[in-house]
Amino acid sequence: MRISRFVLAACLGLTSALAVAEPEQAIRKTLSTLQPGLTVEAIEKSPLEGVYQVQLGGGRVLYASEDGQFIMQGYLYQLQNGQAVNLTEQAEGAAIAKQINALDNQQMVVFPAKGETKGHVTVFTDTTCPYCQKLHAEVPELNKQGIEVRYLAFPRQGLGSPGHKQLEAVWCATDRADAMERMFEGKEVKSPSCDDPVAKQFQLGQSMGIQGTPAIILANGHIIPGYQPAKQLVEEALAASQ
Repeated sequence: MRISRFVLAACLGLTSALAVAEPEQAIRKTLSTLQPGLTVEAIEKSPLEGVYQVQLGGGRVLYASEDGQFIMQGYLYQLQNGQAVNLTEQAEGAAIAKQINALDNQQMVVFPAKGETKGHVTVFTDTTCPYCQKLHAEVPELNKQGIEVRYLAFPRQGLGSPGHKQLEAVWCATDRADAMERMFEGKEVKSPSCDDPVAKQFQLGQSMGIQGTPAIILANGHIIPGYQPAKQLVEEALAASQ
């Protein structure tokens, strides 16, 4: 059962003790019943009275009733100055940005900006992915416009796939950027085995809801699923870095 794919009205017949328990305890118990092992980072009151916001590992957000009997996934909007503001998207973006921006660049494959760095994007990539190859061909233009490109590994066909093996070779290379260039060009890259972070990065992407590549994450945590032309991506990266 995947929390990310359903909306639940969880009338589970739990004990009466649960109904009167502290909200966080009740909500955690319900979630552990629905999906054992689910990582819950925080539970706090949402702006909507009687509803609690549940921050999951990876940045995703759920909502729950105070007694834990109802769990739901979806967007929570608030009308502010006549405009509908997506509070869920804001919360998820902030959590994802915090995780992404805290990552060690030494664990990535980085193509730095030329001259002043004006913004950055983090891309979950797979060297066997045609649209990843298309995006990579535009990295020089992104760098020229002051955008740093940071790559994380995401073998789209899963661990043990051809993409996984290619990404391992890239991350184990002495010069990762050069190895990635050659891999995207269809050239063979041979590297000694190493304690690579590919599996860990793949799991991180999954926890954020990434399902395919390329998946582009802006500095503010907003996720762009799929390829985007350099001109448009530069504009969005600059806006997200302000």
